[in-house]
Amino acid sequence: MAGALGGKERMTAHIDVDHITLSFAGKQGVLTVLEDVSLTLAKGEFVVLLGPSGCGKSTILNLIAGFIPVRQGRVLCAGRPVKGPHPSRGMVFQQPNLFPWLSVLDNVTFGARMAGRKKAAANGDANAWLNRVGLAGFERHATWQLSGGMKQRVALARAWLPDPEVLLMDEPFGALDAQTRMMMQELLREAWKQTGTTILFVTHDVEEALFLADRILVMSARPGKIAEEVALPFGPDRDIETLAQSPGYSDIKQQVLHRVRTEARRSMR
Repeated sequence: MAGALGGKERMTAHIDVDHITLSFAGKQGVLTVLEDVSLTLAKGEFVVLLGPSGCGKSTILNLIAGFIPVRQGRVLCAGRPVKGPHPSRGMVFQQPNLFPWLSVLDNVTFGARMAGRKKAAANGDANAWLNRVGLAGFERHATWQLSGGMKQRVALARAWLPDPEVLLMDEPFGALDAQTRMMMQELLREAWKQTGTTILFVTHDVEEALFLADRILVMSARPGKIAEEVALPFGPDRDIETLAQSPGYSDIKQQVLHRVRTEARRSMR
């Protein structure tokens, strides 16, 4: 289990979520979203969070990003407590959230320019990232001229431009059609392999998790806990077209799907 890590391992973890419990007061009383959640990510690791709706997956991302304050437990990044947002931790959402009045290039460089980076340097790095995500030649296009998959590629380039140590990804491909989604998954894995960024990725899609992750963490129904951890043996050079033929794939898929469905049924009750 992800929470059963010793002190030495915790000290060397890149991301360390340590015994987090989070509750909110509401009209119906106190709602506990997370209960004693612990998980770690090694530097450069790609971990996927799976679980039923409302189990706290996005809340964990927001805690690591620094958008939600830690009240019980602790969250560390590179051994330092997370006390608020920081450029070392990037976030990618389900919707690309682009500025429609800015060009593709200006959307990618917006954060860097607001942080005081010189425009020429930011543009140079942004052009390199747009080329990497297959958008060379679209720098001056308006975002309304782009397809949904192209907009999400802009969002990826924007998130990676500051060279973050960590990327937190909240169902970034959930709104895309199946073919575009597969292309984005391949693009993401290639960019991750090139950069070595630590990634925590939230999805509801078991097949997406099996293609992307080093490890899958399945969360329980609310209050969210880490219910099961599954290490994937498929290696860094897996192919999206042939992965289902890999030894053990069917058994692992069945194991993960069964646990996710079990927790989803619990959440409905």
